[in-house]
Formats: sequence, structure tokens, C-alpha cells
Amino acid sequence: MLELLFIGLPAAVGLFILLRALIKTKKQTKLLRLQSQEIQKHVKELEQRNEELQKLNQEKIQIISLVSHDLKGPFNRIFALTQLMNSISENLTERQKEYLGKIHQIAVDGLGMVRNILDSRKVDDKGIDLNSDPFDLSVLLTSYVRNYKAVAEKKKIEIAFEPNSSLTINADKLYISRVIENLLSNAIKFSPEGKKVFVKLVPLSNGIEFSVRDEGPGISKEDQLKLFQRFQQLTAQPTGGESSSGLGLFIVKTIVDKIGGEILCESEIGHGTKFILRLPNKLLN
Repeated sequence: MLELLFIGLPAAVGLFILLRALIKTKKQTKLLRLQSQEIQKHVKELEQRNEELQKLNQEKIQIISLVSHDLKGPFNRIFALTQLMNSISENLTERQKEYLGKIHQIAVDGLGMVRNILDSRKVDDKGIDLNSDPFDLSVLLTSYVRNYKAVAEKKKIEIAFEPNSSLTINADKLYISRVIENLLSNAIKFSPEGKKVFVKLVPLSNGIEFSVRDEGPGISKEDQLKLFQRFQQLTAQPTGGESSSGLGLFIVKTIVDKIGGEILCESEIGHGTKFILRLPNKLLN
């Protein structure tokens, strides 16, 4: 009997250990199940919150796009009316001409901001789709310089530009126009009264170079590092109370990258700023 007892003792101990292990495993399994249920609950809550945030964000985007698009029409009409009134300004007093100039500047400023917001939304929604059609870049640039001369004159700023002979390229005329418009607008916007803006368009052996140089306050090295980022407000401020959304140069960089070009900035504090756009040879017609 004693021998049987000694033989059965290890088995009993083993059984006890096994039962204890099973009980412990069962407790751990139950704990893991509870933790898993808690995690799934949190995941579901996060998914629901994320869905609500996405819905709110989409509504915000739609509202911004709708408002921006609707604002474009009134600004266009104001711009057209001020141009019409400028053509018959000989019947206006000097004070009336001054106010008309300010209205014209506000219309140009507002149109630029609306276009940049709409372009920014296009980048977010589906990116920029470019069309390639031949057009004369020199003629297009001459047209924009002529349009912006009226804006520049209100700040007593001279735009120095000598048109080139015909320079035909294959590119998206609308988006190239947006680049020209933003660079010219910024140069005038950040230039003090009585200064000059220099515009050049020259053919190179490997493409085309378009540059806009101003005599404004310049851009610090720190600001140059974030120059082409979205919604960046730089240290330098517009000199005539104009608005700045921080989107213009972001749009420029996005378009230039898309067409395979290069946009550079050369600037020193107190010595003005020069933006250089280089278009690749493949765009030449």
C-alpha cells in the first residue's frame, strides 16, 4: 500500500499542477477576451468618430469650394466695371480716380485669392490635369504685364519688360497663366511705392527662363525654407494692405513640378527678391 501511495503521489502532484495551469489559462483567456472586446469597442468608436470627421471635412471642403466659386463672379464683374470706368476716367476727379484705383486693386486681389483657393482644392481632390496646346509664351506674358501695369501704377511701381520675339511652347496655357499671375502679383504686392519690378523671358540652350525681380524687403533664409509650402505666412508683409492667403507660391510649385520645370528663389534681406522659372526643352514647339 505504501508503495502504491508513493507511486500515485507524483501523478496527483502532476494532476494538481495541470489543473492549476488550466485554471490560470482559463482566467487569462477570459481576461484576453475582455481586453479584446474593450479594444474592439474603442476601435468602433474611433471609426465612428473618424467617419464623422471625414463627413465634416467634406462638408467644409464643399462649402469653401462653393463660396470661392460664387465669389469669382462678383469679383470678375467688379474688375470689368473698374476697367470700363478707367477707360472714361477723363470725366472723373482726382479723388474719384484714386478711389477707383483702390476698388480695382481690391478686385484683382480678391480674384487672385479665389483662384488660388480653387486651385488648392483641385490639387487636394484629384491633382492638376494638364492639357498641352501650342501658344506663344511671349504674347501671353506681354498681355499679363500690360494688365498688371494698371495695378502697379496705383502703387507708383514701374514694370520693366521688353517683349521677346515669338516663343511658342506646348503646355497648359491656363496653368502657365496662373504661374505668371502669381509671380507678378507677389512682386507688386511686396514692393514699396516708387520701386521697379523687372520681368524677363529668355530662351536657353536647354529650355526657357522666365524671371520676376522686385526691389522689395527681401526674404530671410528661414522663410525661404518654407517658401513653397501651403498656407505659409512669411515675415515680409504686403506693402499696400493687400491680402495674402499663403497659397500662391504653393500653387506655383505644384504646377511647375507637374510640367517638369524648376522654380527658384534668390533673395537677401534689404535687396529684393527674384523668382526664376525654368521650363524644359521638351515644351518648345
